[in-house]
Amino acid sequence: FEVHRVRFFGLVPAGVRCLACQPRGGRLALARTDGAVEVYNFAANYFQEKVIPGHEARTVEALCWAAGERLFGAGLGGDITEYDLARLCVARSVDGCGGPIWSMAANSSGTQLAIGCEDGSVKLFQVVPGGIQFERNLDRRKGRILCLSWNPSDTHIAAGSIDILRVFDVSSGRTIQRIMVNYHVQKLKRECIVWSIAFLSSGAVVTSDSFGRVQFWDWERGTLLESHTVSTSAVLSLAVSEKEDSIIVGTSTGATYQFQLLPVKMGSLEKRWVRTKPFQHHTHDVRAVAHSSTALISGGLDAQLVIRPLMEKMQKKGYEAALRKFTFPHRRLVSCARKARLLLFQFSQHLELWRLGSTEETGKDGEVLPLCRMPEHLVQLKSKGPEHIYCSSVSPCGSWVAYSTASRFHLYRVQYEGDSVSVEKVPKVPKLLLPAYQLQFSSDSDSLFVASARGSVHVLQLLEPGGCKHLHTFQPPSGSPEAVYLLASSADGHWLAAVGGDWAIHIYNLKCFQHHCMVPMYSCAVTALAIHPVTNNLVIAYSDQQLFEFSIPQKQYTTWSRTVQNCGLHKVWLERDSPITHITFNPKNPSHILLHDIYMFCVLDKSLPLPDNSALLMNQSTLKQLPETARQRQLHAFKICKKFQPLLFADLLDENCLVMVERPIMDIKTQLPPPIQQKKFGT
Repeated sequence: FEVHRVRFFGLVPAGVRCLACQPRGGRLALARTDGAVEVYNFAANYFQEKVIPGHEARTVEALCWAAGERLFGAGLGGDITEYDLARLCVARSVDGCGGPIWSMAANSSGTQLAIGCEDGSVKLFQVVPGGIQFERNLDRRKGRILCLSWNPSDTHIAAGSIDILRVFDVSSGRTIQRIMVNYHVQKLKRECIVWSIAFLSSGAVVTSDSFGRVQFWDWERGTLLESHTVSTSAVLSLAVSEKEDSIIVGTSTGATYQFQLLPVKMGSLEKRWVRTKPFQHHTHDVRAVAHSSTALISGGLDAQLVIRPLMEKMQKKGYEAALRKFTFPHRRLVSCARKARLLLFQFSQHLELWRLGSTEETGKDGEVLPLCRMPEHLVQLKSKGPEHIYCSSVSPCGSWVAYSTASRFHLYRVQYEGDSVSVEKVPKVPKLLLPAYQLQFSSDSDSLFVASARGSVHVLQLLEPGGCKHLHTFQPPSGSPEAVYLLASSADGHWLAAVGGDWAIHIYNLKCFQHHCMVPMYSCAVTALAIHPVTNNLVIAYSDQQLFEFSIPQKQYTTWSRTVQNCGLHKVWLERDSPITHITFNPKNPSHILLHDIYMFCVLDKSLPLPDNSALLMNQSTLKQLPETARQRQLHAFKICKKFQPLLFADLLDENCLVMVERPIMDIKTQLPPPIQQKKFGT
């Protein structure tokens, strides 16, 4: 292939602000500094199954789960927000009436929320069906409440502020203990900020502060039990395991530390907290940490989410014990106009349309060819208002661009005359059930498919010279509360596949506008799917790295798919931690399936045998170095290239031409604020 290697997508992911593990559940909620909220599913291989885009006027300082499946957020805007995880939007907001909200915590039963406000008040809200209700204020004192924690029996609340921590009695609302945390360092004349706090069932209160200390307090007596200085800079975050035998803390130097409650000596009943494991997975502030039953989880302002499994909790060393790092979203932010050779890049509040460069030279494998025409930035479309963009798409002919925010759907007609480009907004677009979660143009650029809430998909007909009309709305026969997040249409314009948040795949007939069939349910999330242009087979990639091929005309899995499930995929393939985000096909060779994740590009040749676990799933560059006889012995269906990393998008422009969009991590780090300088030995 001739490869267009694109590195001018200037994406800078927002930093991680807070994390919340679902109590006795299998999901992790994450909020970023731009107000976006994401939900990761532990059971689905930590797949990012839900994304609620941010809002310029909405910051999220705290997240918590309550009443089982309900997710709440609060921030400096002063509102408590409940998120609708089925429709992927804000369900409702309530004013906290205390100014900016710095902290929020739910009690153990999930029936009450406590918020810590700028005005020094701690307010209690009752979680009721359909919202929350203000209950009462606790004793108010001067100084903002930066962190909160309920004790396990829900009778007391510990609150951290500047220079002080307080313990409230929930029933009376009175302050029953007041502890000065900077008593021993007052001569420094420096404020001590209590950044994080946790109430243990033993009666101890754990705090982390701006002096780099993790301290354990006897709250009833108001005395210090233990103090551990872990950093010369601030300890910003703290989380305790459910069994209260392990604590993880994050610092402003990017380091995380684990504390474990261990016996003083073998066989002794007396236990003490010991700092056991330091980790340096981040380069910037670790503002958020969480502790699941089997892993330490941290999020930094470097935008990385790091999940480090606890080896002592693992039954065996293997895939489950692997360290995982997530920097980029598990969805596409790039769309391609193949015929026009254009790329559309999606940012939080604008879109960029680029024309690819071209060359007239040819060369050998691995050679870099000189460009006769440089890549060209054609158009920048700015989204008006504070809402961030949900999804976007460009038509294959390059003449249409569409995008959606939480409350608006925009369609543009793009015309090219020589070197000039004109953009006109299409007036009077149909009123749809917003937001749209995925946009997909048909291969002939005559139709636009809009993924919507409750499992529905709208079909719009595009009209010349610039207009559209609503043709039909598909609904799953049994109904669905979940939004559709993935679409795939066939090249002949006959079929449309849609995947909802319940992971059900519905296939619709576009000629008679009827539901055709449903793919058998599978226990994992769908990460990518595409319909083969020749056979109309639907190829599906799941979050556990399994691949299926479903024949749409015959309404059943294909023979190749059944062979894959009988023989099983290679162990190394199944142990990858990055989901497949895009699938496409080579029309010149119908047996080829092209797919990619963040770290590799793969050509899957169905005509070749599947590798067994004894075979090496080699990189293509490694295979080239082998002699011909050895290479023939290693011949199998998977042809993997790891040259392009991190790979955000890959697609086939024509039979012999590929486009690869990369975003090097170092390019992102150069745009982040400088980290805290640390003295290194020998410098």
